[in-house]
Amino acid sequence: MKVRQLRYSSDNFTYLIYDKRSALAIDAGAVEAIFSFISEHDLRLDFVANTHSHPDHTTGTRTVLDRSGARFLDNKTLRDTGTIEIEGNKITVYHTPGHTADSLCFHLDKTLITGDTLFNGTVGNCFSGDVESFFNSVKLLTSFHKETIIYAGHDYVHESMIFARHLEPDNKNIDTFLEKYDPNHVYSTLDDEFKINPYLRFNDEKIIAILKKQGLSVKTEYDRWRSLMTLG
Repeated sequence: MKVRQLRYSSDNFTYLIYDKRSALAIDAGAVEAIFSFISEHDLRLDFVANTHSHPDHTTGTRTVLDRSGARFLDNKTLRDTGTIEIEGNKITVYHTPGHTADSLCFHLDKTLITGDTLFNGTVGNCFSGDVESFFNSVKLLTSFHKETIIYAGHDYVHESMIFARHLEPDNKNIDTFLEKYDPNHVYSTLDDEFKINPYLRFNDEKIIAILKKQGLSVKTEYDRWRSLMTLG
């Protein structure tokens, strides 16, 4: 299976997952780009899904469904089945509550499409208010192979690196990451995230020292995560 990233608005992303003739659109806001790509590559759009229900991710969904005749895979269906099949290939769907109660991530091969759960360099706001579930979702995502590619719902790279550099001004990995940033193809690996993303580095001694210096709790992993969330 292949993945195509399509930008819409200023920083949102649509993702097309496709193989042979069949395709799935996730967060289908890039309406015209979707149909251009489908036409150019002689594909058939069979499915549309969303990472979560925020309007900036569902915009375009109705238009794309009406124009394509694709089947909409709603949140409940995806959470109940846990999989999508394209041309016999399986995409695994994970419920990752935290940013919202209905947040989903999509895993195929060595790729994670993470919506607003995990960004390249940061995490989403905890609009659900359920910080513990968000922590458990992040723990799940950190269990994947370190070479897993992270495709997020927004391009927040520069903003996230400003915060990361504020916490760790001597972290040279931030410079390395920014040097390879390409606005036409925004991604990171999980290995990158363990080097630059404070919210995934709650077990790193440098991060723990920063939290201690600020008088924040570091007793358990969850305490450290919760402490980091108060800084963002």
